[in-house]
Amino acid sequence: MNLLIIRLIIFTVLFYAGLKLYGMYRQHKLDRDAERNALNRQEGGQMVRCRWCEVHVPESEALRDHEQWFCCSAHRDRYLQEQQDKNDGA
Repeated sequence: MNLLIIRLIIFTVLFYAGLKLYGMYRQHKLDRDAERNALNRQEGGQMVRCRWCEVHVPESEALRDHEQWFCCSAHRDRYLQEQQDKNDGA
C-alpha cells in the first residue's frame, strides 16, 4: 500500500512539473511572438500607394476602401466623389 502512495505522489509531482514547464514554454513563445509583432509595427509594415495622390504610406497608417488605399480621409472622399460623378455623368 505504501508503494502505491509513493508512486501516486511521484506521478503527481512529475505531472505538476510537466504542466509548469509547458506553461513556461507557452509564455516564452507568446512573449517572442509579441516582440516580433512590435518590431513589425515599429518598421511600419508594407507600403501602399494612395489612389488619389499616389504617395506611398505604411499600410498601418493608410485607409482602405473597397480594395483601394488612401493616405487620408480627404483623398478618399475626393476619389469616391470623383467616381460617383463619373458614374452619374455616364
